[in-house]
Amino acid sequence: MDQVQLLLSLPQGSITATSLGVDGYAWHRSPGSGKHYHGRSILVELGTTPGGEPDFAFHDEGGWRDARADAIEAIAASRSGKRTKTALSNNAFSATPISAFRRMFLVKTGGQTLELERAQVLATFKASTCNEGMAPDQIADAIGLQRPPERRPRAYMVFCPTEFIVLSNLTPEEYVWYATHRPGKIFRQVIFTELPVEEAHGAAESVYAEAVKELSGDQHKKTKTIVTGDCINRVPLQSWVGQRGDRRGGVYVGDRQGVQLWRFPAVIPHKWDHAGG
Repeated sequence: MDQVQLLLSLPQGSITATSLGVDGYAWHRSPGSGKHYHGRSILVELGTTPGGEPDFAFHDEGGWRDARADAIEAIAASRSGKRTKTALSNNAFSATPISAFRRMFLVKTGGQTLELERAQVLATFKASTCNEGMAPDQIADAIGLQRPPERRPRAYMVFCPTEFIVLSNLTPEEYVWYATHRPGKIFRQVIFTELPVEEAHGAAESVYAEAVKELSGDQHKKTKTIVTGDCINRVPLQSWVGQRGDRRGGVYVGDRQGVQLWRFPAVIPHKWDHAGG
């Protein structure tokens, strides 16, 4: 079987070689109806060569595993007849460069898929250093971005490298830079979506209100986490900013070099919109 794809599953953080196609793989791993179960995910198709190898180099992980060799072995097994073969079972997001992403799909619990538009580069960061005392406007200046007309709390649901919902006085571009440069809490790269800040999104009302108050009252405050763990199944997909086309939004992916946005398609298929889960 020559039509083998290498798929990164998020937020689970695994990579699988499969001959089922994206839709077939999504159905294959569905736990059941979205009315009764929870199992949303994001699938990212990674680049491969005609010869059955990743067309990119994995990030260095210190030698505890050989990600490239494992991916090649999984692709070979799938091309030989196996429907699916795990290449990396964990921590695959931080091991895979963003430049390897070819296509991105949202997957509902029941296995329905929605392909996002191809990535648009929003910003490329100029070299700069970060310290915890920097105000949001200082971050914008440091990395060569225009300051927003006003600062207001925004809500971001982070999928990887760990799941949480955070309120922030930073724009998406500034948040990516901060998350990949801040001392002590640094991410190699990050993937997230924006949510309407008016909703608590699973946090206790008191926690949400206190976070909004803290961010609104202190323009030097940059982030405040309000929810941790299994966030992707807590927030309705309809709440993700950008799905209705009224605001810029979709799935943001970034690292120390810059940030890109995978937007929702201009027209959301009726079948996807009305599928449960």
